Formats: sequence, structure tokens, C-alpha cells
Amino acid sequence: MTGPRTRRRSKLAPDPDVRRTIVAAALETLREQGVRGLSVAAVLDRAELSTRAFYRHFESKDQVVAAAFLEMAYAEKRRLQRKMAKAANPVEAVAAWIDGRLDLAFDENIKSDLRSLSLEAQSQMFAAPELIQPAFEEMLTPLIEQLNDGLSRGLFHGVDPVTEAQSIQGVVWASTERHWAAADCERAEVRRRALQFCLRGLGVKPEIIADIAARDRL
Repeated sequence: MTGPRTRRRSKLAPDPDVRRTIVAAALETLREQGVRGLSVAAVLDRAELSTRAFYRHFESKDQVVAAAFLEMAYAEKRRLQRKMAKAANPVEAVAAWIDGRLDLAFDENIKSDLRSLSLEAQSQMFAAPELIQPAFEEMLTPLIEQLNDGLSRGLFHGVDPVTEAQSIQGVVWASTERHWAAADCERAEVRRRALQFCLRGLGVKPEIIADIAARDRL
């Protein structure tokens, strides 16, 4: 004889709308409290969802933090792509990417929303790189694509697109942090220096660099 059967509760499938709600709540919590202040309970309280709903979509706090940073990166990637779409060639597209990232320091409509999240993301590059690396790679994707295109067209010389993209991000981020710390930088001068340093490193001709640097933002 066998014992009485117990009824098993069927596990509900993940719901994309619920997942988006959780990620949005995590993003707001990150903006206000940072990674250290984010907890599953805080996210669920903001999202007005149950613990069961959370664990149907995420296995841990770290997983939802990574998803929140990735969502931020998707939005930033789309914004940068819109700027780069106006460029006539890969050199101008790289310059447009640099212009777009400098918005974090100088554009009031951009920096207020992205500053806290960007600082949190940068801090996690050292504390827990596995949480932020996918988001970082996503944001660099349009830049890497243009570096590959420029390399194949002979506009850039002797470069590794992935390495160069990381270097360009480093240059722009250093300028952004300096402005946040001291607020003593003029955008035009920061832009000129960043363009000259980055485009020269890609092997772009000096006259082309001078032309792009002399223009207003692309």
C-alpha cells in the first residue's frame, strides 16, 4: 500500500510585467540608498509584491541588483545610439559617444538621473564586478561596433576595439568625476581634450580631429 498523495502546488511561470515592476523598484531603491541600502524587503515594499513573487523571478538580491544595472545600461545604450545615429562616419560616431557620456557631467537633464546610479555602478566594478560587468559591456556595445566599422574602413589603425572602448570610457569617466568633485571644468575644454586624446589614440588624422573638436556637440 502507498500512503496518501499530497497535492503539490504548481509553480507559477515568471510574469514579464511583474519582473519589470521588481526591476523598476530596485532601480529606484538603488538611486536613493545605493547597493548597501538595497534589500529584497525594501524592493518588495516599493513594488507592493510578495516574497513569493520575488523568488519566482530572481534567486537573490545580487541577481536583482545586476538586472537593475543592466536595465540602466539598456536605457543609456539607446540614448547613446540616438546621438550616434546622426554621425556621418565612425569617427564622428565615436565623438558622439564621447559627447553623450559627457552629458553625465554637464547636462542637467541627464546627470541628475544617472549620476547616483553611475557612481554606484563604478564602485561595484571593484567591489563586485560580476554584478556590473554585463551592464558595462552593454553600454560599450555601440562604441565597439563603430570602432570595428572604422577599423575595417581604414579610419582607425592598429586598435583593438574592445580595449579601446574601455580606454575611451576611462578617459570620459575621469573627466566626469573631476567635474563632479570640483565643478571647475568647462564642457568645451573637457570635450576638446577628450576628443584629441581618444581620437589620436585611434590613429585619426590630426586635421580630422581638429575639425570635429572645433564643432559644437555632434
